Amino acid sequence: MLKKFLPNWLTGVLVSIVLFANVIIWGTLVLLLGVLKLLLPFKVVSDILHVAYRGWCKGNRLALWLGCPTIDVDIKGKVSTDGWYLLISNHMSWLDIVVLSAIDVLPAPKFFLKDELKYVPFIGTGAWAMGMPFMKRVSKAQLAKNPKLKGLDVERTKRSCRDFRNHPTTIINFVEGTRFTCQKHKKQNSPFTYLLKPKAGGIAFALEVLGEQFDALLNTSIIYQGEGDHICRNLMRGRLNVIKVEMHVQAISAEMIGDYQHDRAFRTAFQQHINELWLQKDAQLLTYHQTQQAEYLATINKEVEAP
Repeated sequence: MLKKFLPNWLTGVLVSIVLFANVIIWGTLVLLLGVLKLLLPFKVVSDILHVAYRGWCKGNRLALWLGCPTIDVDIKGKVSTDGWYLLISNHMSWLDIVVLSAIDVLPAPKFFLKDELKYVPFIGTGAWAMGMPFMKRVSKAQLAKNPKLKGLDVERTKRSCRDFRNHPTTIINFVEGTRFTCQKHKKQNSPFTYLLKPKAGGIAFALEVLGEQFDALLNTSIIYQGEGDHICRNLMRGRLNVIKVEMHVQAISAEMIGDYQHDRAFRTAFQQHINELWLQKDAQLLTYHQTQQAEYLATINKEVEAP
């Protein structure tokens, strides 16, 4: 952990170099192997592709270890690298992808990504090579002009999830669909304190395709502590102090699997279930922040009272 021994700016520079080199090296290799997989769709090529992807995950782990003095991953339950899981999480920063990919006990993490990211060199192209679903939000106005756009995300999600059957996988969905900011929170008029409103569709479609193959749902919360408000900037300036990941392993019941697109009663019940999970997550985050605030005030009081 370089942060303990080097000035912040130098720690940030070294961590940034590791992150960018990691993306360029492994992203290029994953892309090349992805093209090769198209030409030679054999399992051995797919296996090598996943080995290269694991190399990227390990590089992310190294960068976080170098740049953040406290990384606390608390998994409540049993997780196997040979299993299949659906992981849902709050979304604070693009660093969330790095953090979750760096948890070595999870089988190959595959993310739901915004459609715009497919054009980002190394990151988007690597995600394409791994068969990750790209989600394209369609406005009501766009849908009115072109009804064919309806259901495209559904088919993309289902197609990607079918491909995940061949390798142990953790499908990761940032349920809010976008990173949390105070502006977005206010614009949504979100009923939660630390979360945006959840979007249930992606989770439901993944469960519809792989529900019986999933071993569990991983209900995950990510929290950061740093010397500024911008999480990524904190890491790249050596000012990120704590990364905390709390993961609850939960069973997937039969009631969570159904036809979300066409069954209105199931869709309503499923949305209510996800909303209840989000209420519990928000209460958990509130408790954590209250505890941190109390500890901070206690420290300040001790300093004031000291002779």
